[in-house]
Amino acid sequence: MKHTAQHTAVDVAIIGAGPAGAVAAALLRKSGRSVLVLERQHFPRFSIGESLLPQSMAYLEEAGMLQAVIEAGFQYKNGAQFVYRGQSSSFDFRDKHTAGWGTTYQVERAVFDEILIRCAAEQGADVRFGHTVQAVHTGEGTDAAPRVDVIDEAGHAYQVEARFIFDASGFGRVLPRLLNLEAPTRMPTRAALFSHVYDGLPPGVHDRNKICVATHPERRDVWFWMIPLAGGRSSVGCVAESSFLDVPATEREPKLRALIQKEPTFNRLIGDAPFLLPVRHIGGYSANVERLHGPGYALLGNAGEFLDPVFSSGVTIALRSAHLAVQTLNRQLDGEQVDWSANYDVPLRKGIDTFRAFVERWYTGELQDIIFYPDQTPSIRRMISAVLAGYAWDESNPYVADPVRRLNALHEVCTQR
Repeated sequence: MKHTAQHTAVDVAIIGAGPAGAVAAALLRKSGRSVLVLERQHFPRFSIGESLLPQSMAYLEEAGMLQAVIEAGFQYKNGAQFVYRGQSSSFDFRDKHTAGWGTTYQVERAVFDEILIRCAAEQGADVRFGHTVQAVHTGEGTDAAPRVDVIDEAGHAYQVEARFIFDASGFGRVLPRLLNLEAPTRMPTRAALFSHVYDGLPPGVHDRNKICVATHPERRDVWFWMIPLAGGRSSVGCVAESSFLDVPATEREPKLRALIQKEPTFNRLIGDAPFLLPVRHIGGYSANVERLHGPGYALLGNAGEFLDPVFSSGVTIALRSAHLAVQTLNRQLDGEQVDWSANYDVPLRKGIDTFRAFVERWYTGELQDIIFYPDQTPSIRRMISAVLAGYAWDESNPYVADPVRRLNALHEVCTQR
């Protein structure tokens, strides 16, 4: 993947080599497009978002990446367990309303992301690490093609002409910053403290095939994750409104330790397990834009909108966006008149809005009332399970077709005692 910096012309320039960029690159190569991926960092690099959803497996398969992911030895995942004050409710994603994958993996993202971009490179994508995008010219109002100004680590500047640009830069949000596309997010400002531990749990003590999400025993808007990884490690973290986790860097480790020990299940499983990484902090991650496309460009994954980590929707939305954007762009490059709003923005946001309805009701406690309700109807439970498994675009599911009204009505049923 070594290249000499020079003027380059390609069908599609992709900013960012994370999952959205890698899958988009591979899908475009399968369609015979020339692709250049520009990534300012070097891989492997740490990233959060380690628990995949089964719905994303179809896109990995379509992009020719599934075998490499399966053979990597990641921790198998088949569902989610929720705990609160001694109550437990588990969902098996194989038992769901929507057809499709019911299993997936819990991954160390440094390894996972490198596998995906390597697969894209093997399929012919030109991938350049350590290359930073400095400016973007969309060509709007002129006959000029979109253009990207790039600089490499040696200080060599060059330009890339492309027929189209995908921004898959994740939280870097390159185009929203350069083109002033940012919009207010509807989500409150939250933050997370997180690390990895060696949990050392003997077989049978805990179901490693499920992410565990625990609610703080005294504050229902504060929650924890435990994501078992391969090799006896687990990713652990706490999410809350930013002010709750606003401590100096030197106090992050004792703060996270005290929070973990406050939650009975986590305290029992990993209360004293040593942190394997410095405790990290991420905040203000919820983001939004006025639109997910413009003349000569489209925003993929977190570069467009990110909701919240609670249901691990980030990678699924990223891969769904790559799939939809490539489908739409291929038609455009083949000479069709394409309505990006109708074919990309609106359908992508449909699933995002489904997840949003679930996320908002998680923090009010309404979804928690539903999840821990003792007399769950099997058919409704399978509908909820399908959304938690990532199938947030299947409108045969009433909780996708009309999530706000359906969840509100279900909550009323669950609280009438």
